[in-house]
Amino acid sequence: MEYAAIRHFADKRYCYALEKGRFLIRLETKKGDVEHVALHVQDKYMPLKWQDTRQVYQMQAAYSDEYIDYYEMELDMDVVCLRYFFEIRDTAGKVVFYGNHSFYDECITDLDRMYDCPQTLREEELFELPQWAKNKVVYQIFPSRFATDKAVSEAEWYQAPIGHQADLKGSLRGIIDRLDHIRRLGVDVIYMTPVFSSNSSHKYNIDDYYKIDPSFGTKEDLKELVQKAHALGMYVILDGVFNHSAVDFFAFKDVMEQKEQSDYLDWYYINDFPLVMEWGKKPNYKTFSYAAMMPKLNLQNKATADFVIDVASYWIRECDIDGWRLDVADEIHHAFWKRFRREIKAVRKDALIIGEIWHFAGDFLEGDEWDSIMNYQFYHAVMDLVVTGRMCASSFVGKLNFMRGNLNRKLEGYLWNFIDTHDTERFLHSVGKDMRKQKLAAALQLLLPGMPMIYYGDEVGLDGGMDPDCRRGMLWDPDRQDRELLGYYQALIRIRHDFPVLTEGTITEQYADDDAGLIYMERMLNGQRIVLVFHTKDGCTGIPALKGMKNLVDGSVFTGSLGDYETAVLVNGSV
Repeated sequence: MEYAAIRHFADKRYCYALEKGRFLIRLETKKGDVEHVALHVQDKYMPLKWQDTRQVYQMQAAYSDEYIDYYEMELDMDVVCLRYFFEIRDTAGKVVFYGNHSFYDECITDLDRMYDCPQTLREEELFELPQWAKNKVVYQIFPSRFATDKAVSEAEWYQAPIGHQADLKGSLRGIIDRLDHIRRLGVDVIYMTPVFSSNSSHKYNIDDYYKIDPSFGTKEDLKELVQKAHALGMYVILDGVFNHSAVDFFAFKDVMEQKEQSDYLDWYYINDFPLVMEWGKKPNYKTFSYAAMMPKLNLQNKATADFVIDVASYWIRECDIDGWRLDVADEIHHAFWKRFRREIKAVRKDALIIGEIWHFAGDFLEGDEWDSIMNYQFYHAVMDLVVTGRMCASSFVGKLNFMRGNLNRKLEGYLWNFIDTHDTERFLHSVGKDMRKQKLAAALQLLLPGMPMIYYGDEVGLDGGMDPDCRRGMLWDPDRQDRELLGYYQALIRIRHDFPVLTEGTITEQYADDDAGLIYMERMLNGQRIVLVFHTKDGCTGIPALKGMKNLVDGSVFTGSLGDYETAVLVNGSV
């Protein structure tokens, strides 16, 4: 038995409340090393001579990633404090007892050698998430390039490749005029990159946080957009650029003018004067990356933090937006995000808070900071599986299970799963316009739990290389659109909406066949069974046992085989 691989902490990752009176306890072991785990529990404060509260539960092997098996147990509790330990038997029959980070050959009886779970504390730390957002489909819009209500020639709108300075006159009114397309696609949530005053096409250098950029429209346009989206059953998320400002932002302008005498000196991280702002030179003040035009805000300074929280609250109150996606959120300290959550949730309890982070974010996702993240782990896994071929089918499943095993269980329906964004090249570009691979990636994105985020234009075959070329004008001309691809996206989203078992169901069977390039998942919910099969390679592969089931993707009777990069969603009967 590999003792070093056995891992548990009595914290919000391994021991937490699912709801009042119901808890989840998790243990990690080396993959394939352990045959059986039992959870021993007892009331910390109730003497055994008064009442024997000892109980033993058989833990379930919930899932496995590439290296670790995750054992979990849900149990009901009504105590002041629970003490617990684990009984672990490996595949060779050896049994050890594990409590309070130590191993014992005998069953643990000393309470101080057990783990500790204060019930009220954990319940007060309950991870509360906006129920409206769970498993919803998100549509990312880059307002400068999505749609316009102004006169723009086709040559200008459809220029490719496209640069940062291209002005396509995208506007909020243009988005309002295209809400029918978004809704017909099946979208639940619209996420727009920044809409506030800025001199760039991307608007990530904001000079006035209380003003809609005039090229996009007005605050009244945003209000109308939100109202009409809500009337169609959709929600609206804005992009919060709170890590840095523009150099034309009032506070930084004052620093440039007044230097050491500026009242706003503490709003930034200034090393010395004069400021080094020339292109190609490292600035002598903190910035986003080393972009001199984006000076980093000091959110440890109370006045700066007060300003940002007021901005975020203002747009919720004024325009009824449904939440914030937070730019470069992992470069801002935890204390600020804890305050941000408290104060934003006080304005609107069910506001959704999504952090941008390009790596694992467990420390931000413990219930007191963000609600979820842009799931770059999913993005990289799809890239390695479908684009580069560096990842096999079983490793892809392992990557999904790593996230499940290391985050609060509730988060699975909230992770923003995407295959491209305004910061990456278009997935279609990455696969050399191979529509079979685009469809496979879309299926992985749209048929698994989480909040799949479609980057505008993916659904109609919009191409584009790395930033800024990934930000081309949306394909509105029907002759330029891939209508068959659009129908495929609509079909997958319709299946997702019509069959909650896809996202809410319990996985009853899951496996991957690396030789065949096959990923198989079977889910059950309220007696309904659904089978998902993804073929991740060229050629055909046979699954004769599934022959005769109905394939929801195209309504056909499944033949028992899958072609190149093909996906099937299978049910019994004539559903």
